[in-house]
Amino acid sequence: MPVLSSPGLDMHYAVDDFTDPWRTPETVLMLHGNAESGQAWYGWVPTLARLYRVVRPDMRGFGRSTPMPRDYAWTLDGLIDDFCRLMDRLETPRFHLVGAKIGGTIARAFAARRPERVMTLTVVGTPPPIREGAKERVPELVHAFETEGVEPWARQSMAGRLGSKFPPQGFEWWCKLMGGTAASTQIGFMGTIACADIRADVPKIACPTLVITTDESGLASVEATRAWQRQIPNSTLLVVPGNSYHVAASDPARCAEAALDFIRRHPG
Repeated sequence: MPVLSSPGLDMHYAVDDFTDPWRTPETVLMLHGNAESGQAWYGWVPTLARLYRVVRPDMRGFGRSTPMPRDYAWTLDGLIDDFCRLMDRLETPRFHLVGAKIGGTIARAFAARRPERVMTLTVVGTPPPIREGAKERVPELVHAFETEGVEPWARQSMAGRLGSKFPPQGFEWWCKLMGGTAASTQIGFMGTIACADIRADVPKIACPTLVITTDESGLASVEATRAWQRQIPNSTLLVVPGNSYHVAASDPARCAEAALDFIRRHPG
């Protein structure tokens, strides 16, 4: 994987481009969820990369990128700056943005705060703009990460993420992927980015936006999701049948096709 280096960070990323060699394709930047990496998008790449250049970074602290110390000062703006530097390196001033889970929280803030860079926004299985009770759970989670690492937490919560129909082998793969996250990264991330309040950002999103959820998501009801989705002026809600809340992982083909259709209807 290529690497973007800056002080204190080597950020790994993948570029998938299977477009016709005589075309200059638009680019899709994909932001993964908590305790994941760019590998999380494996089910999306075949659909998107035939028509678009797909960029899949490992977010600061995750995947192959440099783990962050527990006292690292996490901010949404800092993460957005990381991704802007990456896209500057790739000479891509504007792009389509896709985010899943907490990556969707970062992506919403990104679209609101850097509107000149984002052509369309797709958020998939993402939390509400503020997660009630998240701050209160942080001390317990920090203790668990300090004593057990990340994988036990992933295993305890994975059934809700992936839903009742996900195959056991896939469950194990995701547990191992998430379990590889450094505890120091997770300790700092959970008390900051995972608790971020983006309520002020949501109404500022100006680009065409697609929101995807499931009808039995454990993150929020369809009605609660629709409430914040409607604050985005040019937005659409797609509800997929199922009880997973990481619908980007449980239904990658359905979600990728929906995103592809949406992006194609809103070219830069």
